Amino acid sequence: MIRVLLVEDDRDLRTTLRDGLALEGYEVSTAASLSEGLALWTHARPAPDLVLLDLGLPDGDGETLLATLRKRDAVPVLVISARQADGQKIRLLDAGADDYLVKPFSIGELLARLRVALRHRGTALKPALTHYEADALVVDLAAHRVSLRDEPVHLTPTEFKLLARLVRSAGQVVTHRQLLADVWGEEFTEHTHYLRLYMGQLRAKLEADPADPQRLLTEPGVGYRLSEPAA
Repeated sequence: MIRVLLVEDDRDLRTTLRDGLALEGYEVSTAASLSEGLALWTHARPAPDLVLLDLGLPDGDGETLLATLRKRDAVPVLVISARQADGQKIRLLDAGADDYLVKPFSIGELLARLRVALRHRGTALKPALTHYEADALVVDLAAHRVSLRDEPVHLTPTEFKLLARLVRSAGQVVTHRQLLADVWGEEFTEHTHYLRLYMGQLRAKLEADPADPQRLLTEPGVGYRLSEPAA
């Protein structure tokens, strides 16, 4: 899975971008300030594969973080900013940014630019799993639809996000920490009771016997796994 560090102080945009990238199968860590972005970059193991960097941050300019990253690493950096001046774009591209997107932009354009930046650095991308089908359960992430035995299943937004995260790693264990970070945010990684509650709700809607789940499986002490999709 490709790991993205998103440094953006606008909470709504940060959430929108995080969710859009997660839907495409990216593992996203978010920071709301220059210092937080640098701390996440410094301590992340493994390191992010790509950085999305806003410029106008509350404790400084994103250009400072770009300069720091370029001294240490060749990670692709995509600048996202409302600043449109050609001089600024040219200076940042010359300073090592791989691309520069002017806000507002569509998630589709961002994804396309991201794929180009990763290809230029030799990173192969696998298509994101957005359609899951097994044992009469069908999940279409792009259409935001879930059905069981041809009947629609109504999920809350959080239930859908949790199921979508498991779909993108179907057949593989996803840790408690990763699920909490991707569905609720980095600040909730210790709130494992959230997972127990929402996993129970999902099982009640998707399992024939929630007490003996066959789809949404527990890996004791580690996390959860969605059963393999149909071949």
